[in-house]
Amino acid sequence: MGITEILILIISFIVLLGIGVPIAWSIGLSSLFTLVVSIDTIPAFTTLAQRMATGLDSFTLLAIPFFILAGQLINSGGLAHRLIELAKNLMGSLPGGLAHVNIVAAMLFGAIAGSAVAAASAIGTILGPKMEEEGYTKEYGAAVNITSSTTGLLIPPSNILIIYSLASGGVSIAALFLAGYLPGILTGLLLMSVAWYWAKKKDFPVGERTSFKKLFKSFIDAIPSLFLLIIVIGGIIAGIFTATEASAIAVVYTLILGFIYRELHIKELPDLFLQSVNTTAIVMLLIATSIGMSWVMSYEDIPVTVTDTLLSLSDNKIILLLMINFILLFVGVFMDMTPAVLIFTPIFLPIVTELGIDPTHFGIIMILNLSLGLCTPPVGSVLFVGVGVANTTIVKVIKPLLPLFCAMIVALLLVTYFPEISLWLPRLFGF
Repeated sequence: MGITEILILIISFIVLLGIGVPIAWSIGLSSLFTLVVSIDTIPAFTTLAQRMATGLDSFTLLAIPFFILAGQLINSGGLAHRLIELAKNLMGSLPGGLAHVNIVAAMLFGAIAGSAVAAASAIGTILGPKMEEEGYTKEYGAAVNITSSTTGLLIPPSNILIIYSLASGGVSIAALFLAGYLPGILTGLLLMSVAWYWAKKKDFPVGERTSFKKLFKSFIDAIPSLFLLIIVIGGIIAGIFTATEASAIAVVYTLILGFIYRELHIKELPDLFLQSVNTTAIVMLLIATSIGMSWVMSYEDIPVTVTDTLLSLSDNKIILLLMINFILLFVGVFMDMTPAVLIFTPIFLPIVTELGIDPTHFGIIMILNLSLGLCTPPVGSVLFVGVGVANTTIVKVIKPLLPLFCAMIVALLLVTYFPEISLWLPRLFGF
């Protein structure tokens, strides 16, 4: 690839983002500008359009709109409230109890809905006012909510793990789902350790110890919600159905539960469907343009160039993984997670594969790394949702956010350099 094409791709993308063009359009237009330099204009338009269309022609991608709809139903159908109540009865009596409740609830919610934005919105709306009532600042509550919500991207089912499977050329979704459990739980535990230390230092209130009877009741109430995990993940691992079929089952199951709980009404369904369609349209446009850019970069031999460059700098696995993590951290600050995974997986996967790193392990590293970008400006979607729900500002949230952000960095380093954290469960189940 000539230096001209590289500069056109990078500069046009940065300029388009800088003038406020939405990221999906920035990706698509910068890809088009780059391709026009190499081939004639009309073939460039038709080729890029064709690659975008064929990129979406995937049975696996059907899981995404279904899981998005399932997340909407979970949020509106009473499942989220029951999960939060269970988390409160489990963790409320610890120092900084409601912060722990927020983290555990996010992990449980993520394990069912698989959406960081949905978790930040649902849990922040419910727990934010309660944390303020008990003396927590709204900024601290927002910081806990923002960082803990990202655990749902690792704990399955997770849309972004499905997208990584697509971008990697077919890494097992079941293996990725299993690989996400321990890193997601580890991240949650490290966030809880920061919350515990902060509670001791600031002398935050401690809730009353929950009686066994109340804890047992909340667990019984949450069982139908938690049973969704067994159906979805158990079915995929056992080979009973695919991830796409599991996502459709999740929609039917959450819909039935919502009506049983009498918190979901037929007249609400059109709005829920419309919200899901809007979200799906945004995600699919991002996927289409990202697939287009990925193809353009392959056509221009960018992955080969990057691979040769990095391997020429060092052949040490530790150093190269550190370099890749730094690059992804930088990318995550300026790019949404979905396009980042689709664009950079084909670039970095050949490098790590050559180093003998398992593609499943690398997928978890990549998702955990890019999760950090969701908590940072200027494009951190979870940051904006968390701040909006808490009715505060990004500037005020940064200070309490930093220690929690550091805990996520520690989790990333542990997952990067201790592969068994990711690979133990998949190997246990034969993946």
